[in-house]
Parts: sequence; structure tokens; C-alpha cells
Amino acid sequence: MTFLQVSWASNANTEEHARRSNAASVLRRFLQAPQFDDLLDAWHGRNDKAVATLETPKAQLSTLVVSVQLDAFTKVKEAMDKMIAELKAQQEEEVKHKEFCTTEFNQNEQNTYSKTEEKEDLERKIASLTSLIEKLTKEIAEAEDQIANSKKEIKKAGETREKENAEYQQTISDQRATQAILDKALKKLESFYKKKALLQEKQDPAPPVQFQPMKKNAGASPVMGLIEQIIEESKVVEKEAVAGEASAQAEYEQFVKDSNGLIDELSNAITEKTKGKAEANMEKSQAEADKESAEGELADLASYKADLHDQCDFVLKNFDIRQKARKLEIEAIQKAKAILSGMA
Repeated sequence: MTFLQVSWASNANTEEHARRSNAASVLRRFLQAPQFDDLLDAWHGRNDKAVATLETPKAQLSTLVVSVQLDAFTKVKEAMDKMIAELKAQQEEEVKHKEFCTTEFNQNEQNTYSKTEEKEDLERKIASLTSLIEKLTKEIAEAEDQIANSKKEIKKAGETREKENAEYQQTISDQRATQAILDKALKKLESFYKKKALLQEKQDPAPPVQFQPMKKNAGASPVMGLIEQIIEESKVVEKEAVAGEASAQAEYEQFVKDSNGLIDELSNAITEKTKGKAEANMEKSQAEADKESAEGELADLASYKADLHDQCDFVLKNFDIRQKARKLEIEAIQKAKAILSGMA
């Protein structure tokens, strides 16, 4: 080997060593930079157990520093290109993941708000239907009591009417019997006094002076007059009894008619309210089922939100730091590669 060859080889080795040293120095400076410490803090703060088992950025970069100093340039550059590709892929993946997390958190919030509103609406509906059912139940019971009381009053009025009619029949019978007896007595008295008057006319000659004929029932008028008066009074009592009976019967019939009308009205109301109560119960049951479903969906949304926090909190919290640190790391590797390639 000639001196020139030896000298060239020595210079080449010196230049290669310088490149390796400079490239390693660039990577070491990045390892010591504050922003790389931020990246490490973000890395160690992750909750993802699967990711936490991967090699840390510091370990990867330290390995690359050693490789720069020892391995062949081609192998080192390939490692650098691989790391840069991985870092860029991680950047892109985290951008997508951030977009996914942001979208899912927003959608979860909207869905939770909407489902909460639905649940609260259903709770108000259930409360309203419960109140309506209680009201209808009370009104139905009151209507049934009114019907029962009306039927009792009709029965009571009927019994009273029967008693009144029996008294009326007895009164009419008594008065008519009294009138018949007194009428017979009056006729006998009239016959008696007529015979007596005829006998007296035969026994006594006619006076020279003609007197006015005797008045009817003259001589017997006090007794017969009393009988006639009693008969008239009996007829008045009978007439009043007939009028009273007719009035009482008319009032009774009107009362029964009005009561039956009220019963029919209450019965129709009960039918309608019973139907309304049944519909309200069905609607309430459906609302309760919908509310239970809404509560289940809210529980699922809360569970999914918790999962999102597990998946996304680290990325969202450290996104800017990690993106900036990766960018600087890529730049540092690219600069180190340029040095090795003799471009810097």
C-alpha cells in the first residue's frame, strides 16, 4: 500500500469518524433538549398498558446513537429512514385518533343530552299520566257512590210512596164508607120525617087560613143538617186526599225520572273514564318502558364515554407536545442522516 493510499484511507477514516461523531452529537442534543423531556413525561403518563410495553422514544433514539457510531452507514441510514417513517406514521395515526376522539366525544355529548331530554320528558309524562289515573280513579269511585246512593234514594222513595198510597187508599175507603153510612142514615131520617108529616096532616083539619108549606126536613133539620155537613166535610177530605195523592205520585215519578237520568249520565261517565283510565295505563306502561330503555342507553353512553377517556385522554392531553416532539425528532434524525451522507 502506498503512502497516498494510506493517507487517503486515514483521511477517509477521520472524515467518517467526524461524520459519525457529528451525527451522534445532533441526536444527543435532541435527547437532552427540554421538549424531549416533555415527550418522555407524556410517554410515561400513558394509561394504555399495551402501548406502555413498547420501547420508549429515549431507548429507541439511544439505540440509534449507538448504531450511528458503530454500524455501517447504509444500515444506519436504513434504521433512520425506518424511524422517520414510523414517527410520521405515528403522527398521522395520532391526528386521526384525535379527530376520532373529538368526533366521538362531541357525538356522545349530543346523544347524552338528547337522551337525557327524552328521559326527563318521559318522567314528566309518567307523572302526568299517574296524576290523571289517580284523578279518574277517584272520579269513577265518586260516580259509583252517587249511583249507589241514587238507587237507595229511589228505593226509599218507592217505599215511602207505597206507605203514602196505602194511607191514601185507607183514607178514601174510610171517607167513602162514612159517606155511604151517613147517606143511608140521612135517607132513613128523611123517610121517617115524611111519614110523620103525613100522619100529622091527616089528624089535623085544615085551618081556615092557609099557611106556607113546611120547609124540607123541617123539625128534623138539626140532625139531618149535621149529617149533611159531615158528608160534605168527608167529601172535601176525599177530594184533598185525591189531589194530594196525585201530586205525591207526580213528584215521585219525576224524582225517579230525574234520578234514573242522573244514573244514566253517571254510568256513561264511568264508561268513558274507565276507557280513558285504561288508555292512560297503557300509555304510562309504554312511557315507563321507553324511560327504562332511555336509562339503559344513557348507561351505555356513560360507559362508552369512560372507554373514550381511557382511549383518548392521553392523546388529547399530550397531542401538541407529542406532535412537536416527533417533528423535532424527525428533524434531528434527518439532520444526522444528512451529516452521515456528507450533505451537511
